[in-house]
Amino acid sequence: MEHLSNNLAELAQQGLYRSRRIVESPQSINLQIDGKQYINFCSNDYLGLANHPEVIQAFKNAADTYGVGSGSAHLICGHSSAHHALEEELAAFTGRDRALLFSTGYMANMGVIATLVSRSDTVFQDRLNHASLLDGALLSGARFKRYVHTDTKQLDELMSCNTSAKKLIVTDGVFSMDGNFAPLPELSTIAKARKAWLMVDDAHGLGVLGQHGGGVLAHYGLTQNDVPVLVGTLGKSFGTFGAFVAGSEELIETLIQKARTYIYTTALPAAVAEATRASLKRVIADTWRRDKLIHLIDRFKLGAQQLHLPLLPSNSPIQPLMIHDTKQAVMVSNFLYEQGFLVSAIRPPTVPQGGARLRITLSALHEDKHIDRLLDAFAKIHKS
Repeated sequence: MEHLSNNLAELAQQGLYRSRRIVESPQSINLQIDGKQYINFCSNDYLGLANHPEVIQAFKNAADTYGVGSGSAHLICGHSSAHHALEEELAAFTGRDRALLFSTGYMANMGVIATLVSRSDTVFQDRLNHASLLDGALLSGARFKRYVHTDTKQLDELMSCNTSAKKLIVTDGVFSMDGNFAPLPELSTIAKARKAWLMVDDAHGLGVLGQHGGGVLAHYGLTQNDVPVLVGTLGKSFGTFGAFVAGSEELIETLIQKARTYIYTTALPAAVAEATRASLKRVIADTWRRDKLIHLIDRFKLGAQQLHLPLLPSNSPIQPLMIHDTKQAVMVSNFLYEQGFLVSAIRPPTVPQGGARLRITLSALHEDKHIDRLLDAFAKIHKS
């Protein structure tokens, strides 16, 4: 065990040691930790639905109907009418033939990639893709090629000399640590020209982008034909838990038959599925949530510009403020915590070496006063 202790000490010395804060309140923009109130700027609950009364009530009603545990995997006896109804509604929401629920986004990404490609095939991925996408490629055993972030020219060059029978391009829709959008129209054109599948994980775009929350594909006006494989998570804009894959009839049936992370795990509770059905209605109908997010993003970016804060260019609720130095990022995050704000310091290996940052995330429940107070705190740091 001595080597474990040494590794932990080294992480602490490098400013890379992570610790958990115990939250004593429901998820919202105001959190209670150790009996104190904090304004939350690090949640992925972009639309503020995690504690919505209709979503909570749907969960309670479904628990009375279905109980708590699902009892088994979907293919044994764990697939309830609640799961099935949610899959049909997610398919309609995304404009696709079918959708399939997974217990987590990580499992969805690993399961899809490992099902679609194997040792004689090639996966092409953006260098800044989420860890679950990278791990999915490694699990598949396929040849693994990474292209410079959003560099479609390099991707096309890599594919031009590739002779694999099956090729899969994989990308985040909205990049979780940078907040920018993948160049999906160009990626779709390349995929069609190179006879490859295109898979998009739109965890951070669904609910946020598009008139009715259809995500980055709705933002670009792309269809199932343009992007055959769509992955979405339910624990962010939807405010619940789990994930889904949406696509053609053949894709979904193939995943049901072959995706190990679908076959060999317990189905998420039916009460979560019913809560998500209630949340989906709010995602579609409450256009004011997306309108308000746009306003808050613009307000924060303008204030940050006036303070000369080094923000990365992002039009999403993810606003990364570059610090570069790991220890300094932790120091600034701790200062903000002392001022009553929760803002996460993102450090390697989540981001590249020298890429430490504060990841500021906005919610439709934030108000102008919250944005202004955070900017005032940054002004104090800037002066010091």
